[in-house]
Amino acid sequence: MAHLRSRHRLALAVPVVLSLTASLGFLPGVASATPLSPSAATTADGPNLSYVVNTTTDHRTIESVKRAIGAAGGSVVIAYEQIGVIVVHSANPDFGRQIRTVRGVQSAGATRTSPLKAAGTTDEGAAQVLSAAEAAKVTKSADAGQEPLEADQWDLRAIGADKAATINPGSKKVTVAVIDVGVDDTHPDIAPNFSASQSANCVGGKPDTTYGSWRPADADHYHGTHVAGEIAAARNGVGVAGVAPGVKVSGITVAEPDSTQLFFPESVVCAFVFAADHGVEITNNSYYVDPWLYNCLDDPDQKAIVDAVNRAQLYAQRKGTLNVAAAGNSNDDLDSDALTDASSPDDSTATTRTVDPHKCFDIPTQLPGVVTVSSTGVKGAKSYFSSYGDGVIDVAAPGGDRYQIPDTPSQNGRILSTMPNNQYAYLQGTSMATPHVAGVAALLKSKYPWATPAQLQLLLKVQADNPGCPAEPYDGNGDGVVDATCVGGKHVNGFYGAGIVNALRAVK
Repeated sequence: MAHLRSRHRLALAVPVVLSLTASLGFLPGVASATPLSPSAATTADGPNLSYVVNTTTDHRTIESVKRAIGAAGGSVVIAYEQIGVIVVHSANPDFGRQIRTVRGVQSAGATRTSPLKAAGTTDEGAAQVLSAAEAAKVTKSADAGQEPLEADQWDLRAIGADKAATINPGSKKVTVAVIDVGVDDTHPDIAPNFSASQSANCVGGKPDTTYGSWRPADADHYHGTHVAGEIAAARNGVGVAGVAPGVKVSGITVAEPDSTQLFFPESVVCAFVFAADHGVEITNNSYYVDPWLYNCLDDPDQKAIVDAVNRAQLYAQRKGTLNVAAAGNSNDDLDSDALTDASSPDDSTATTRTVDPHKCFDIPTQLPGVVTVSSTGVKGAKSYFSSYGDGVIDVAAPGGDRYQIPDTPSQNGRILSTMPNNQYAYLQGTSMATPHVAGVAALLKSKYPWATPAQLQLLLKVQADNPGCPAEPYDGNGDGVVDATCVGGKHVNGFYGAGIVNALRAVK
């Protein structure tokens, strides 16, 4: 996969929220120049790129901006008038600069640095597929009432999800949308709980609801299927169980169908709006928006990306959708003064740069109101790869850690879940921690159906168990080198936020 890294958070520190609001300028009329006329536009041929153009939600302004887009050599793919975001394709190399001068345009920029072709996930390392012999060994260890492979699911027991299922497995009226590389809804553990009416393919920025469009392009696009099983694999006597085996799960594909599996901004904008408009209660976001690991507001293209995605996820929140996202697998301190980003842009030639995570944002995880999730292993300690940060991480959950070994039949510290083509595999990453939180949020939504996204986030924090910062210096991989420093107290800290989520407490 293109990027094996980390995901993030809920309530941003106030200064970050204020800086986003102030810097993005969600007020009308940022630009005041007159619209471009066809004769004024430079339409010289260049690489065909995708753009987001952000304006007001006023219909007349949007129509005026659309005309200016055409005059500047752009073609409108789709206009999300409810949030003022227009997805555009253009081969005019000067399109971004030109359209930013148009009256009513608040921000605009390219969403990629390489031409369009005819996202990055947050799992760490390659998948370990469970063989038939290994599955048979695990099945022999299953207790009465367990799913066949549940003996290897230490993660369920770590948060009381196995016991919670006997009290309240979740409501069929609650749906968690997996915004990802696609979900194989034909898998026997996913099929019973899959919601096709709330699924789509959003690649390119426009939803395709053709039946099956949400399925992965091939077996290598397994990430979303693994995540979906962690959330809602049915307790049906087959394979594994999910954290919330009674809720619905849907798939919204946003990853490019080629081997890069990149998650571009226009696709993610489409996914948030689609989820909101189709009654999804919770979205799972185990990825970062490509091509920038961190989007800096002093760059007009990156600023436009933050603006567009933030508008979409805030729209979803207003419609009642809680967005949960992974903190990432870079072991970055997201509350530090400076981080090194050597992977951006990931769709062309990356360059090494130093960024301030208070001004350059990993999205969607660092956006306001998004629940940011760090990862833990079987011992309840922060996973060696998991990013962290005081005031950034909201809650933590099991995401696996190959250095923390469980007492299970396979002794595998990663997370076992579903894979395309009726298979099962172990993965680790904040990608795997996030669906555990999404599952617990779904249980809370089942119990408190009228809870708003903000109330659900608070409930997630209230029922969490916080181990506090470790007493000894943190050495995640056991090599004798301190890998991270935990800041904060027993109730809230940079490793675990408010604590590790607890499914059993959620249903009680």
